[in-house]
Amino acid sequence: MNEQLLTFRQLFNLKPKTLEKRISEYYYETQNSSLTIKYILTLRVRWQLGAKEFQHILKDLVRDIFMHTKATRTMKRFFYYFQDYFMAPEWRALTSKVFPVRNFGVKAMSLVRSIIAKVRPEETSEP
Repeated sequence: MNEQLLTFRQLFNLKPKTLEKRISEYYYETQNSSLTIKYILTLRVRWQLGAKEFQHILKDLVRDIFMHTKATRTMKRFFYYFQDYFMAPEWRALTSKVFPVRNFGVKAMSLVRSIIAKVRPEETSEP
């Protein structure tokens, strides 16, 4: 199912209750977390533009998606926009879930190796 449920015009004109219902139903039918996160992020933009009723729209759905599904590229890209949906301990746990330590370890090792290579003199074949 590649067709999108809502158009940008609908996302910026429909009432919050209607949008909550449609987006929730869409997610529970398709389990498409990427498109659902994009829809909710669009509603966060609407909140930033002045619609106060969209401040924590679909908070339970966002929490469910981030806490109980595998992290997708879209979730990683938009992860930090939803920080206010979680308490501090949950946020720390989610950060380590979405960005695993092994990725951090690989990046840290390559950084350390590059720093050491700059400091260590080049080896020559002189006796």
